[in-house]
Amino acid sequence: MTLPLRNFVFEKVKDHGSLTDTELSKIMIKDGMVIPEDRFNKVLLDLEILGLIKVGWLTKDTRRIEIIKEKDEVDEIESQNIERMERDYESGFPGVENRQRGV
Repeated sequence: MTLPLRNFVFEKVKDHGSLTDTELSKIMIKDGMVIPEDRFNKVLLDLEILGLIKVGWLTKDTRRIEIIKEKDEVDEIESQNIERMERDYESGFPGVENRQRGV
């Protein structure tokens, strides 16, 4: 069973982390996937719209293709810092706590 073209391109980018469009094209040709340039561009655009890759220009004729890594876990120290900043901000308004509690 063959993988859809979009999945194939995504897996190749994922394996390498980041590469240029020329390098990706050569890898695909080496693996027996020869596609027209317009279809190649459409696949890259679809993957970028889905938020899986990022495509940026290096030079006039060369694009850099990178995998977008999701932030899996929340840093515990970062969440504590955010909570502390929120408390400090709220404490900057004296008397607000008393009014909210009905005192």
